[in-house]
Parts: sequence; structure tokens; C-alpha cells
Amino acid sequence: MATAPQQTERVVPLFSAAVIERRIDELAAGIAGTVPADVTVVGLLKGSFMFAADLIRALDRHGVRPYVEFLQVSSYGLEQASSGRVKVIGGMPETAEGKDVLLIDDIQDTGRTLTFTADLLKAHGARHIWSAALLDKPSRRVVPFDVDFIGFEIEDVFVVGYGIDYAERYRHLPFIGRVEEG
Repeated sequence: MATAPQQTERVVPLFSAAVIERRIDELAAGIAGTVPADVTVVGLLKGSFMFAADLIRALDRHGVRPYVEFLQVSSYGLEQASSGRVKVIGGMPETAEGKDVLLIDDIQDTGRTLTFTADLLKAHGARHIWSAALLDKPSRRVVPFDVDFIGFEIEDVFVVGYGIDYAERYRHLPFIGRVEEG
């Protein structure tokens, strides 16, 4: 019987599930006071799926009744570093034209993904675009992009959990942690 390869990294928690939950409620309150109640939320897959789901439920508690769409983009593949090229996987949301959009991503890192996606939504007729990212790594910025709503600012460490992966692993974790080798 074959055995699974041993993993050489471990995950050190940075933000617990409870801390994330509280911060998302705070973000939702701020977003609800800014965007229209019928905003179209566009979550970027795969990394933002947990954040998007929890933020959408929190927005509902604060009186926002968003339309929900998803867009899959990628710049990482199976690596810890961005390839520098963002590509769309699958189709564009059909409800962007003429709509106010809240773009949700897991991490604002180099700025390439949010810039690319916001420009793409504008090109497809979005009226106004706000952005929200659970994490921000300002030290990694290559392309300037000002996120409207940020959950946590972090140093330049590789993180996983709460939807964020490393080679498609660790998305299931209910917290965000730093990957350490060894």
C-alpha cells in the first residue's frame, strides 16, 4: 500500500476564526454605509470563496442585499510567487453591465489581480467598482491599486487557510496562518 508523501511545511496561525469573524462584521458595517443595497458582489475564485461567503452574510445583517457573482482569475498556479501574469479562467459575470460592483479578493499583494479585474469589469460596463480584500501586503505592491476595504495588513509572509491555498492545499483551514518550511 502506497503512503502519502510527508509534508515539509507547517502552518503557524496568524488570525483565528473568531478574529476573522469580528473583522468581517466591521468591514460589512463600513461597506453597508458606502455601497448601494443592491450592489453586485463579484468574488474572485478560488481564494476568496470563504471571505466572500462570510462577507456576503455579514452584509445581509447590515441591510445590503447583494447580487452574487464569481470570477476565476489566477496568477499563482501551484507556486508561492506570482507569475506576474493574470488570466481569467472561465467566463465573465453576466450582471456587471450598468451595475455597481463590490470586487472581493483574498489578498491585495502585487496589485496586478485587482487592477486587471477592476479594469476588466469596467470594460464590461460596470458603473462603479469598490474593492475589498481580506489581507493586504503593501510591501509587495508592484502595481498601485487602492483597496477600499481591507481586513488585515500583513508583512511579506506566505499565508494559507480560510480559502487561501498553497498548491491547492490548506484552503479548508478556519484560520489564516503563515507557512513555515521544515
